[in-house]
Amino acid sequence: MPQLGESVAEGTIGKWLKQPGDHVAKYEPLLEVITDKVNAEVPSPYEGVLREILVEEGATVPNNAEIAVIEEVGAAESAAPVAKPGTAAAAAPAAPTSGAPAASTERTPAPAPADAETPAPGPANPASTVTTATATAAAVPAAASSNGPAGSDERALNELPGNADARMTPAVRRLLREHGLSAAQIVGTGGGGRITREDVTDFVESQRTGRPVGRQDAAGAATGPTAATAPVAPSGPQAAAALATAAAAVPVTATRAAPGIVFPAGADEVLVPMTQMRKGIAAQMTRALQVPHAYVQMEVDVTSLVRLRDRSKKDFQAREGVSLSFVPFVVKASAEALTRNPTFNAHWTENGLLAKRRVNIGIAVAVSDGLIVPVIRDVDGLSIAGINRAIAEVSDRARANKLRIDDFGGGTFTVDNTGWLGTNMVMPIINVPEVGIVTMDRITKRPVVVETPEGDVIAVRSIMNMVLGVDHRANDGAGGAALLRDIKAWLEAVGPDTAIY
Repeated sequence: MPQLGESVAEGTIGKWLKQPGDHVAKYEPLLEVITDKVNAEVPSPYEGVLREILVEEGATVPNNAEIAVIEEVGAAESAAPVAKPGTAAAAAPAAPTSGAPAASTERTPAPAPADAETPAPGPANPASTVTTATATAAAVPAAASSNGPAGSDERALNELPGNADARMTPAVRRLLREHGLSAAQIVGTGGGGRITREDVTDFVESQRTGRPVGRQDAAGAATGPTAATAPVAPSGPQAAAALATAAAAVPVTATRAAPGIVFPAGADEVLVPMTQMRKGIAAQMTRALQVPHAYVQMEVDVTSLVRLRDRSKKDFQAREGVSLSFVPFVVKASAEALTRNPTFNAHWTENGLLAKRRVNIGIAVAVSDGLIVPVIRDVDGLSIAGINRAIAEVSDRARANKLRIDDFGGGTFTVDNTGWLGTNMVMPIINVPEVGIVTMDRITKRPVVVETPEGDVIAVRSIMNMVLGVDHRANDGAGGAALLRDIKAWLEAVGPDTAIY
């Protein structure tokens, strides 16, 4: 499991995009991982054949846990032959029980399925592992202990139709606990009536909408002794994983939708389980509570900026295919100001301030289940159009639920646009370990006294409030005022000749 961003300690396997026996190209998407920040596709670090999946969909494992085995290209020419499927169980030592941690980080690649369209097994080197540390047995699928009699007994137990709880995988049990459900409430659609992840997530969705969803709809219509044994679509790695819905309420999108809360009949209250994203936000906000915040607020006259955008947006839309917003102007102004106030382009550490050479600005984005902060890198070297394009691209990936791991982490400062929500003044919370964050509130037209050579006149101007949050350990109020003053000066200096490209 790779490091999926700063302050992220673990990830949940959402969906395997490749199966044992599949060829995997280097950097080709290998699996989808759910973290407290985002659902992201993880690329393969090697080219080769996926020999073994060690962690099933739905399991949560820490960073650096071993999750799969890939045999690299060319490794098969000089290694010992791979054991045949019929002899693998007899040759392999007994696996640890589900309550004990795995004892070794070295694993032997599992043979490809007999019906897979792959060449006959030949000599192979020990396969390269995706990661270097081992997951605990609690996070590894129960099937990993199928070598020897213990594994056979477990498979037999799981196939007993009368033992519903035994037929559930650890991931399914965890989902039931997270949603406060029992196995008796779910109609199992897997083999022999086994309850699958999709059964749980479909049930949760049906409770939210009041309508049967997916397999629960079909299962509800099935009656009699054949209902539990009727053929169904394959589950597990072959099925489309609905875990993203269970763990993050709805897919990551660029718009906010209020989640529904369904109260059971006669209930006065209901526990709403935290999603992975909400857990991450809670942890991050708790860390931020330890930061002594100071705030600086200024009004910014953006009349000329509004005129420039209004005059340019039609041609920009035709040329770029996306609309021109105010956000890239604020991001550019912040980048220019940070170069003159470098103590804000930094991270706070236990040993002091860690100044950053690169200006990487995070854009706070409200999504359906919380808040994400993708990062635009090297902003000081981008034009307004380049920044707008980068923001549009990351927004498109968010709408398609295709945000990448490298969209997060490495931020040195954050811009939060709350103006589209109609806010007049927001006191932002710093995205630790950064030491500064600025908000842009809604632009309103106000009567303002303007000095002219003929004297003072009252004019209608477009005004935007901006609030800068300061980590008082790293900078004082005077430093914050200097930074916000420079941001204000850049924005107010925008004119008809300001370059967009």
